[in-house]
Formats: sequence, structure tokens, C-alpha cells
Amino acid sequence: MAVRTTGMIRQLGWSNFFRLLVHLPNFMRLFSRLIKDPRISFSSKLVVVGILIYVLLPVDLLPDFLVGIGQIDDLAVILLGLKLFLKLCPPEVVEEHLATIGAGG
Repeated sequence: MAVRTTGMIRQLGWSNFFRLLVHLPNFMRLFSRLIKDPRISFSSKLVVVGILIYVLLPVDLLPDFLVGIGQIDDLAVILLGLKLFLKLCPPEVVEEHLATIGAGG
């Protein structure tokens, strides 16, 4: 599995991989702030609830015993779900939270 993961990181590029890791706390802050924001619709927030349910339930698209592939489908569901959540949020609200996070708030 380590070889497969290393290959994926090489394809992504080391600089992009480390940039993603550096910004991960900011992404977490952004999603946390958006979920708490009353201007975000309940239906948009249900996408995040759906992601959490998928991660917590033992039902899986591809079983995790398929090393590598079983984990990649989980990651894909999480990333695509979060991308959908961001698309459903009003852009001006997302920009506002990004500016606040960028200013250290």
C-alpha cells in the first residue's frame, strides 16, 4: 500500500501534495464555519451529513479489504461531497469566510 500511495503522491507532485497538507487546517476551518453559518441552506448542509453517514456506516462502495482501492473510493466520496457542498454554498458567503480565515480569524 505504501508503494501505491507513494506513486499517487508522485503523480500529484510533491509540491502540490505538501501545499494541500499545509492548507488542510484552513479547509477544515472553512467547512466548520460554513456548516455553522445560518445563511447556508439546510439542504446544502445535508450533503455534509450524508458524507458523515457514509464514512461512519459499515456499508461501502468497495470493501476496505481491497487494499488501496477500498480506501480510494472513500476518499473520492468525501472529496466529491465536499466539492458539491462548496458549490451549493453562496459564493459571497464562501469568499467572506475565506477572507476571514486568511486574515487570521
